[in-house]
Amino acid sequence: MAAPRMLLILSENWTLTSGRDLPTLVRWAREAEDAGFDAVMISEHVVLGPDAAGRGVMSNPREYALPGNQDPLTPWPHSLSLLSSIAAVTSRIRLVAGAILAPLRHPLLLARELGTLDLLSEGRLVVQPTVGWSRDEYDALGVPFGRRGRILDEQLEILDLLWRASPVSYAGEFFSFEDVYFEPKAYRPDGPRMWFGGRDLHDRLLARLVRYGHGFHPLGVPSTEDLARLRAACGDDVELVGGTRAVFPDERSCADLGRAMAALPEQLKLGFTTFCVKPSQFTDDPAGVGRLCREVVRRAEAMA
Repeated sequence: MAAPRMLLILSENWTLTSGRDLPTLVRWAREAEDAGFDAVMISEHVVLGPDAAGRGVMSNPREYALPGNQDPLTPWPHSLSLLSSIAAVTSRIRLVAGAILAPLRHPLLLARELGTLDLLSEGRLVVQPTVGWSRDEYDALGVPFGRRGRILDEQLEILDLLWRASPVSYAGEFFSFEDVYFEPKAYRPDGPRMWFGGRDLHDRLLARLVRYGHGFHPLGVPSTEDLARLRAACGDDVELVGGTRAVFPDERSCADLGRAMAALPEQLKLGFTTFCVKPSQFTDDPAGVGRLCREVVRRAEAMA
């Protein structure tokens, strides 16, 4: 059995550092690469509204930000800018743009942002386009919340065209243009690697995975039925992305790393190969993230 590939989540670590101290996140990414991590991930929001806390704020601030459980003042710096900075100080680690809220951008602008970062990093970019969950965010940017899934599907069609040829013309429900030339293109002729995720493997998500996907990053552990549907449609070509399962003893303390990583072997048996770790769940020391990464890799290698 190969050792699990580990992914360091750099969003939401505000118990470890300030939301304005972005160079620290870049340093952690370099430390993760030096420790042997496979990837780093940064997610995004453009703005938050009152619905960010619609279900109440998370009890322990180290928990994952989920739909409706976070303070609207939570910092969400621009993920692609941060990943560009990380690309400049690393050479191997994959750069995962998690939860890219594609419908909030014009697809031509989105292609320019993603293609440039992918070319700059020599193909290390992984994109997880999604539709998001915050109606307030969509309202603030003037994008119809109820049509976000159809918008994303058009955007994926346009991105696929732009990576492959110029000029490109397109006529859809939301976007139309004629004879646009898009240069330079992404690093690979079919564009950056793409992951898709969600709470369950609904039909539209499965269709996106079949047509465009390289990885499935579900929210939580998918059902055996969903995994069977995925394999029937995609074979074993899709990377399965799981994660540690932090258990907090109270609302003020960090979780135990060993207990959290104990969730990995069962996921490995299901075919998962890549696992997310959020450092603030396991340490309150911003100078200790590199040490934490080395311990994570040590434990992961022992599982092989």
